[in-house]
Amino acid sequence: MTIANTRTRWLALYALCIGDLMIVVDMTIVNVALPSIRNDLGFSETSLVWVVNAYVLVYGGFMLLAGRLGDLFGHRRLFLLGVGLFTAASLVCGLAQSQHFLIAARAVQGVGGAVVSAVALSLIMTLFTETGERTKAMGVFGFVMAAGGSLGVLVGGVLTDRLDWHWVFLVNLPIGIGVFVAILMLIPGGTGQGNRRHLDLGGAATITGSLILAVYAIESKTYWLLAPAAVVFAAFLLLETRVREPLVPLRLFKIRNVSVANLIGVLWSVAMFSLFFLAALYLQLVLGYSPLEVGLAFLPSNLIMGAFSLGLSAKIVMRFGIKTPIVIGMTLIAAGLLLFARAPVDGSFLVDVLPATVIVGFGVGVAFNPVLLAAMSDVAPSETGLASGVANTAFMMGGAVGLALLSTVAASRTDSLGASGDAPLEALTGGYHVAFLIGAAFAAAAAVIAATLLRPAEAPAHELGAQAAAEAA
Repeated sequence: MTIANTRTRWLALYALCIGDLMIVVDMTIVNVALPSIRNDLGFSETSLVWVVNAYVLVYGGFMLLAGRLGDLFGHRRLFLLGVGLFTAASLVCGLAQSQHFLIAARAVQGVGGAVVSAVALSLIMTLFTETGERTKAMGVFGFVMAAGGSLGVLVGGVLTDRLDWHWVFLVNLPIGIGVFVAILMLIPGGTGQGNRRHLDLGGAATITGSLILAVYAIESKTYWLLAPAAVVFAAFLLLETRVREPLVPLRLFKIRNVSVANLIGVLWSVAMFSLFFLAALYLQLVLGYSPLEVGLAFLPSNLIMGAFSLGLSAKIVMRFGIKTPIVIGMTLIAAGLLLFARAPVDGSFLVDVLPATVIVGFGVGVAFNPVLLAAMSDVAPSETGLASGVANTAFMMGGAVGLALLSTVAASRTDSLGASGDAPLEALTGGYHVAFLIGAAFAAAAAVIAATLLRPAEAPAHELGAQAAAEAA
């Protein structure tokens, strides 16, 4: 795939960025609409997690497989397939009138999102082969991705408040169609390469299936299902040691910093997923915020995270290495969650919401890139992409299981307080408090593990340079 015209290459880059931005935005735009979806479709507090987890579990489970499919069948072809699938599923989500219909469509969205995310960077690397141009292109891509979280929170609030929750999905239709047409026109077709017989479909199916079983067991309190979930996960581990080209090469976890960083990522993602899910519910169901006000309440923390992604994080790593920022960042996240755990029924934004979100924003900004760099440390340059993909998949999976766990704990605590005679809002707030405390404990555990087990090494130059290129325009 060769595009000689510079203008065409940059137009193609913008189309790829918009396509991936649509995927990133979808991870945050839904959170603001959750209470409205709950009221409209009759979700319980625990079953509501499937609106998030149906997307996250499938997205994480098929991310690495999607990258392999791009290698085999062609990245342009897979990107178009992913955009088309995601856009069609968004239409179904927007028209959904039942819980099961929405959850099924969200799972299909996850497949499309995984494909788009996995092959977009590969297309950019193919389009821009000269070092200077590639660095600029990666800078644009990194900035757009960093802005996605903030944009999703704000747009979700506006659409839900001014129209209704269906539009947080329907807004993807014109964007997806536009990206599809643009890529068809701007990027020539190409053929894949590789042996299709070595595609690890079994690995993707078993890891996703085991986690869906585990999440369902926790959410529905049918804990006996945890046993078959463990069996399926064991089958995944066995399969990864037998196939020629495994989805997740287990040899990576023999590297100390890789295994420790992935453990930190799993613990951290439990805290973060619970924060953004449960805090959105607290703001709307307890404090009575409108969806737009919820979006604005989260905006400061998202802007702080975005600021760190624009170069601050790379400078911190170059100055302090990867260990210290992770310890500090995880400690800040734990502190922010502890502040949320004391937020009262009649809490105010300036006293009970803003300080907590700002502290969490700084914590995430400081720690996120160093955790990814730690997950790629001591890995050969040819495998840094694989290691990064494994880390991102671990984050998503840990977050999905953690969200199911903490939402179930919150609901159980709320029911217990209600049965003891507490007023409904007080019982609801008490349930959120317990979940926030557990989330803080997970973040604190991640800080302790980083301080005691992570090897205090500088990020290797090839890793830091690649990360910085993706961060700074």
